Amino acid sequence: MKIISCNVGQPVLVPSGRTNVLTAIFKKPVEGPLTVRRLNLEGDRQADLTVHGGFHKAVYGYASEHYPDWREELPGMELPWGMFGENLTTEGLLETDIHIGDRFRIGSALLEVTQPRMPCYKLALKFNRADMIKRFWKSGRSGFYFRVVEEGELQAGDSIGLEASANPAVSVAEVLTLYRNPKPQREDLERALATPLTSEWKEELRERLRLAQ
Repeated sequence: MKIISCNVGQPVLVPSGRTNVLTAIFKKPVEGPLTVRRLNLEGDRQADLTVHGGFHKAVYGYASEHYPDWREELPGMELPWGMFGENLTTEGLLETDIHIGDRFRIGSALLEVTQPRMPCYKLALKFNRADMIKRFWKSGRSGFYFRVVEEGELQAGDSIGLEASANPAVSVAEVLTLYRNPKPQREDLERALATPLTSEWKEELRERLRLAQ
C-alpha cells in the first residue's frame, strides 16, 4: 500500500450557470513532502466548511485502482490524479477492504478512516457533466475521509501501513450499502453505529434503525 499522488488546491471561483461558485475541488499533484495538519494538508483548503473539511474530513483519499474504471466509463475524458478532488491518490486501499476506525501510518502522520464521501454538485461542475453525481454514487467508488490523529509529513511514494484495525470491523463499502439499502438489517445498523463513524452518517443510520423497529 502506498501513496501514488498528493494533491492540493485553494478555493477558486468558477462559472456555474449565471453565477460563480467558490470551490477547492480543483486539486493538482505536488512533489515533495507536505505537512499534515489537523484540518488539512499543507497548501490545501476547503471552500465551504459547512459541508467539507473539519477534523473528521481533513484528508480525502481515493483509490488509483478506480481510475481505469472511470476511463472506461468516460471515454475521451482526461483523468489526471486528483480529478475527484482527492488529497491522496492511493494504491491498495479499497472501500471493501478498509474499515471505519482503521488507523494508517502514512509517512510520519497517523490517519484514521472516518466515513465515505457523499458527492455534491461541485463534482458535476468539475467534470462538466450533469450526470456525474449519479454516476459516482451508483459506482460505489466513493473514496474515504481521514481524520488526523497525529500530525506529520507525507509525500508521493510513501508506504501506507495499517497501525490499528477497527473493532467492530465495518468497511466503508458496508456503510454505503447500509445507507442505500431501503431495508437494512437491524444488526448491521447496530454494528455500524458502534464504530467511530462521523455524526452526520450516524444520524442517517439511526433514522434507518428507527424505521426498522
